[in-house]
Amino acid sequence: MIDDVLELDGLGQAERIRAGDVSPAELLEACITRIEKQNPTLNAVIHPLFDKARGQLERGEIGDGPYHGVPFLVKDAVCQTEGDPYHVGLRVLKDVGYTAKADTELARRFRAAGFVFAGKTNTPELACSVTTEPLAYGASRNPWNVDHSTGGSSGGSAAAVAARWVAAAHGNDMGGSIRIPASHCGLVGLKPSRGRNSLGPELGEFWGPLTHEHVLTRSVRDCAAILDATAGAAPGDPYTAPPPLRPYLDEVGADAGVLRVGLAEPVPGLDVDAACRAAVEETARIFEARGHVVEPVALQPLEHMVMGPWFVIAVARELDRVAEWVGRPITEEDVEPYTWMLAGLGRTISGLDVAKLSDAMWAWVRRLCESWYARHDVLLLPVAPSPAPEIGALAPDGGPQVAGELARFTRYTMPFDLTGEPAISLPVHVTDAGLPVGAQVVAKLGREDVLFRLAAQVDEAVGFESRRPPARA
Repeated sequence: MIDDVLELDGLGQAERIRAGDVSPAELLEACITRIEKQNPTLNAVIHPLFDKARGQLERGEIGDGPYHGVPFLVKDAVCQTEGDPYHVGLRVLKDVGYTAKADTELARRFRAAGFVFAGKTNTPELACSVTTEPLAYGASRNPWNVDHSTGGSSGGSAAAVAARWVAAAHGNDMGGSIRIPASHCGLVGLKPSRGRNSLGPELGEFWGPLTHEHVLTRSVRDCAAILDATAGAAPGDPYTAPPPLRPYLDEVGADAGVLRVGLAEPVPGLDVDAACRAAVEETARIFEARGHVVEPVALQPLEHMVMGPWFVIAVARELDRVAEWVGRPITEEDVEPYTWMLAGLGRTISGLDVAKLSDAMWAWVRRLCESWYARHDVLLLPVAPSPAPEIGALAPDGGPQVAGELARFTRYTMPFDLTGEPAISLPVHVTDAGLPVGAQVVAKLGREDVLFRLAAQVDEAVGFESRRPPARA
């Protein structure tokens, strides 16, 4: 019976706990059993917190929110949990055994929601890749085909949720790091509006305006309910997203009305795999069957994306921060070649350069928004240009060509980290080889409600949770 409960989404698990059918301790042990059985293959959990979680339950230290007693995993990047390892894929932090000094605001909200942290998940070095293969901890493997990547940078979390160890796991998205793993692992992955979830208490922004925090889930309703539990400004936040009119969970299954869907035309020079096109086309047909108007839209600014300075500056700043933590300068030998290259670029940018590049980036952002806001309510486009690549194809020691591939992989996701608009990956397609592929829907700033209504319609047609990967507990 316990295994049956773990197959439920998080709200379903919490309902069974409240009904007395299963205790939080029993559910945690079932989660631990699954992790111990399959983690040697999938390499998704790099910091087990089993004994700490057991002690928490023995002391009755569980938040009384909607996920009371439900096991959860936290990505080892950005969201820090007090006293636990925090290595962000870096060998130097692993070697010194660095631990977080306090919970971040988001971690506190996860706890208040009732989640029990069973472990921390694998991530590429400094969360800088679209695959999760750090030299520090090795590759995470896709439960649908263990020879393939989970995507990145929230790849460890994606593998764990897809394998049904947990119903939901933390992730963050600076260039596609929730949506790409969700697409590759057959999950629901929402990047909320900029400022929807707090980066406090130490950070107002992270990687400039790029970082968006949330989760990866198997169900649309978990994606919505967890956002209800975590969203909102914390004291000192520099900004927050517009507040919702009602709980996001209420939007799941609500009438979406008739929406104008802009079907993004292909970006010249960026080949998209037939399976990724098929995922978008299937979603378009579902929307049309629901009465929505789907018509092509040319997003010409996507042809020449203006990144701004944030990515490379952020890497340089993070290595300086790590140097403060370990008490010595970080050298080229401490990090992966790609990380060192990015940090070197970041250190060449002056304050005046930042101002100029930022101006150019925000002008580009406005052009992109103006290209569809007047005629359309949402955009429909691919998540990535191809399904999950094989392990090693984008490995961090793969040479200079990997940098170009990483840029190619984020051409449909990174733009909406820049605009700050909410975007969701929905698991609508499976390739002939058995790999899942998501389609991406983007709404206007603050309109997660629209995405949840549409996601529920697609789920009703596809049945997201009915699909189960071969490599699962």
